Amino acid sequence: MVRHRDLRFADVPKRAEALRVETGAGPVTCTVYRPPATAEAPAPVYVTFHGGGFVVGRPEQDDHICRYIAATAGCVVINVDYADAPQRQYPVPVTQAYDVTAWGADNGPANDWDGSRLAVGGHSAGANLTPAVCRLARDRGTFTPRLQIIDSALLDQLADPATKQSLIAKPLLSPQLMRVFTDAYVPDPADRAHPLVSPALADDLAGLPPALVITAENDRLRDEGDAYAKALAAAGVPVTHRVFEGVDHYFTHTGPVPAAKEAIELMAATLCTALGDRP
Repeated sequence: MVRHRDLRFADVPKRAEALRVETGAGPVTCTVYRPPATAEAPAPVYVTFHGGGFVVGRPEQDDHICRYIAATAGCVVINVDYADAPQRQYPVPVTQAYDVTAWGADNGPANDWDGSRLAVGGHSAGANLTPAVCRLARDRGTFTPRLQIIDSALLDQLADPATKQSLIAKPLLSPQLMRVFTDAYVPDPADRAHPLVSPALADDLAGLPPALVITAENDRLRDEGDAYAKALAAAGVPVTHRVFEGVDHYFTHTGPVPAAKEAIELMAATLCTALGDRP
C-alpha cells in the first residue's frame, strides 16, 4: 500500500540513521529517528513495529509517522525491521521485537537517549507485537514501558477470519488474505491461542503498561481491538480508546487525510504526556 501524498509530511525534516541490533533471533536493522536538535537531551525513546501481516510490510511505510512523532513528541523513534514470514515464523518476530526494545531500554547513554523513559507501539501486525513485548517485559521484570500504542491491531489469530465482520462491503482485509498471513506467520494451529500470538485471548492483563488503543470503524479487526481495550481497562490498566469513524484498516497511511492526521497527532500527544516527566 502506498501512503497518501498528503500524509508524507514533506515539511517535517528527517534526522535519521541506521543501527544494527543483535538479538536472540539474529541481527535486526533499525532506523533511528532523532528529534530536533533543540529538543531536550537525552530524549525519551519510542520503539515501533510496522504492519504488513508479518509478510509484506517494510519499516519505510511508517516513515511519515516516525518523522512526525520524533519532531513533535521530542523523542527518539526506533523503527524496527523485524524478520518477515514465511522465511522467519513465530516466535522470531516476537523475540526480535522484545530484544530490540530491551536493548533500547538498556543502552540509552551510549546512544544519547533516556532508556528509562520508553514506550512501544505499532500498527496492525506491529500492534500485535506491541502487547507481546509488554507481556514479556512484565513477566521477566526487565523494563517497564510507560505507554503502549496499539493501532488497528491483529489480536486474535485463532478465530476464523470469516467471522470478523466489517460495516462496508469490501474492506481492505479479506478473509483469504488474513488466512495467508496467519498461515505464513503461525503455521502450527496449536500456537495460535498463545497470548504472544493472540493477546485478545489472554486472561492475565493486570500490570501491563498504560495503553492508547486506536481502532477503525470499518476495519475487520475493529471488534477485537475494541474488546481488548475493554479487557485492559477491566484489568486495571489505564486505557485511552479511540474509534475513528468512517475509516478502514491502514487509514493512518492511505487516509482519509483528516482522520489519519488526527490519529497521528493523538499518538504524538499521548507519547509526549507519557514520556515527558523524568523519573
